Amino acid sequence: MNMRIGELGKLTGCQPETIRFYEQKGLLPPPVRSDANYRLYDTTHAERLHFIRRCRALGMSLDEVQILLDFHDQPDRPCGGVNELVDQHIGNIDRQIAELITLRAELSQLRATCDSTRPAASCEILKHLSEPPAVPDAASFSR
Repeated sequence: MNMRIGELGKLTGCQPETIRFYEQKGLLPPPVRSDANYRLYDTTHAERLHFIRRCRALGMSLDEVQILLDFHDQPDRPCGGVNELVDQHIGNIDRQIAELITLRAELSQLRATCDSTRPAASCEILKHLSEPPAVPDAASFSR
């Protein structure tokens, strides 16, 4: 079954520009061309695009997707590298969560400085945001 880029996009929920981008990056193999020079995709393109989109929905980078596709394309290869990649990705997510928790705490602390509606000139949040960041003194570096 051959389909044009718009049909592939509808089938996979992917914009044609994104499909062309994935082709440029080598994540999707180039499609055959019709006599009128239209790109013609088949079910293997759709399956691969679903795989790519699932990886991207899990927050994986294009480099990570390429690594997983390499494993996918070599089914006899041991999958230890897949496990390592997913473990690293989980570690990155854990770091992002910790950073977001810290960010939320900072914002909550900032929000606690203003308990009423007052003129912007008296807003404690704006005052705190206008202060330069704290710079450690030179003595703390020598310890």
